[in-house]
Amino acid sequence: MSNAKVLPLLETGSVVPCCPPLTERLFTAEEAERAARMFKALGDPVRLRLFSAVASHPGDEVCVCDISDVGVSQPTVSHHLKKLREAGLLTSERRGTWVYYRVEPSVLAAMSRLLTNASAVA
Repeated sequence: MSNAKVLPLLETGSVVPCCPPLTERLFTAEEAERAARMFKALGDPVRLRLFSAVASHPGDEVCVCDISDVGVSQPTVSHHLKKLREAGLLTSERRGTWVYYRVEPSVLAAMSRLLTNASAVA
């Protein structure tokens, strides 16, 4: 049973980020809302460590049992992972009693593009 959700940073069915680079033009209200959810989720040190643990783990995914040692209790880890999923930064899949997390490559590409200087890319 998969708990994967459509990533809000991406347009449905595509790997095109929701928002242009910050330097390209003024965000629409909707673009700003989507980007703010991502930055808010990453604004917590525990969430940033968890996101880094998932993103840097060898292979494409990591079991929650392998990333729970970030200095907070397991229920708190679950809470923070849920917030990262809600922000569209992680996807998850339950397999038996364990949940496996992954950062889709398209999410990292979308984040990278958002923070890229548009004039430097050309």
